[in-house]
Amino acid sequence: MPRMGRPPAAGITGRESAPYGWTPLVVLFFVGLVDRIETYIASGALPFLQEEWGFSDTMGGMIMTAPLIVGAIMLVPAGYLSDRANRTGLIAAVVAVWSLLMLGSALAPVFLFFFITRVLLGAADTIDNPASGSLLADYYPPRTRAKAFGWVRLTNFAGVALGSLLGAVVAELFGWRWAFACMVIPGLIVAVLCWRLREPLRGFLDQVIARNPSQPVTEEELGQDRSMSARPGMTFPQQFGHIWRIPTLRLVSVGLALLTLGLTGIFWWIPSLAVRTFGITESQGGLINAFVILVGVVSGAIFGSYLGTRWHWTRVAGRLLAGGLAILLGSVLLIPTLAMTTVPTFVALLTASCFVMAIAIPNLYASIADVVSATSRGVGFAVLNFFIIGGSAAGPLVIGAISDMTGGSLVAGMYSLVPLMALGGGLVLGARRHFGDDAERVLAQAGQPATR
Repeated sequence: MPRMGRPPAAGITGRESAPYGWTPLVVLFFVGLVDRIETYIASGALPFLQEEWGFSDTMGGMIMTAPLIVGAIMLVPAGYLSDRANRTGLIAAVVAVWSLLMLGSALAPVFLFFFITRVLLGAADTIDNPASGSLLADYYPPRTRAKAFGWVRLTNFAGVALGSLLGAVVAELFGWRWAFACMVIPGLIVAVLCWRLREPLRGFLDQVIARNPSQPVTEEELGQDRSMSARPGMTFPQQFGHIWRIPTLRLVSVGLALLTLGLTGIFWWIPSLAVRTFGITESQGGLINAFVILVGVVSGAIFGSYLGTRWHWTRVAGRLLAGGLAILLGSVLLIPTLAMTTVPTFVALLTASCFVMAIAIPNLYASIADVVSATSRGVGFAVLNFFIIGGSAAGPLVIGAISDMTGGSLVAGMYSLVPLMALGGGLVLGARRHFGDDAERVLAQAGQPATR
């Protein structure tokens, strides 16, 4: 059976929207979706877990934070590995491990065992991120990268919505253990799909774009330059140093981390906030979370892909302009949102705020692919995701800790993150003055100087 994601036999010109087809995007979309659903099932089931084991809000935040800390430690070495190993096979193995760990969470006899399975899940589910980002940049050219990254990265939030909703509804109907067990089989199916993906030649698409051929080119015609798989002789510290000297990557990484700090913290606690503030059921709280994310974040990310593509060609560093302004405006809108005391107004304003901020997601990821060469994209996306995971880890814990210090006020914890999110938008806007030079160096390394 032929593998999925093969280029046309006649070759490619670099001007196609999807030279390897859209199947790789669909498979990597489901990888991200399963990842986030499995992580955020614990958010929807959290009230039931607290009822059974009686832990505090701080420990409730640690269920999210501790796995992310372990995952962050694994992330940069995983990026180094993804620049040297078969990426599709690596992702397939990781997704299979996720599924087995979900079974362990479902069967946990005591809280300590459950907590350990969540920590191990955090170590496993971050390993695929660098490989996924590197693959997307090799499957899709700059003209459609914002779209590709937008669809895959919005799973970070669509999975949050579906995971928290699934966790709340299944836990309420059948018990929290079934909420975790129900994801085992879907995860294994996605692992098989990943294994069937064809590994693209690393950097081949960049070489074709840099040479701008008038006729399609095949991998064989470029000599199957396997030196693009990694920089020969470059050690891990050297490769990390090479990546860290890219100013666009540094500023975007920190800016996106601060955005994620706020969004992850808020989404983790929305089901519990809805139960405490509005007196509704756990499943209704999960439904609010799902609605806000699916309508606000997902639609915002889709619109952001469209807007960023247009601005990329009509404004200087247009993707960063769209992303930075979106984070700033969305953060400001959160201020009145958190003061609302009725469900309809709270949901409407929160959805609007998340829609605006989500415009940044596809554009910032696509910008990183533009400024990091194919030889180092695994480590580049590892660095980016290291910062994002840091934000994801801190958000739920900060809100939970402030809630405990203020007598159970989750809103106070959420307000504390708003200024940091706005700062992230400012850093992204500051990265615009570096983007042009950084992007030109990538194309120059691939074969010829950039023309714009």
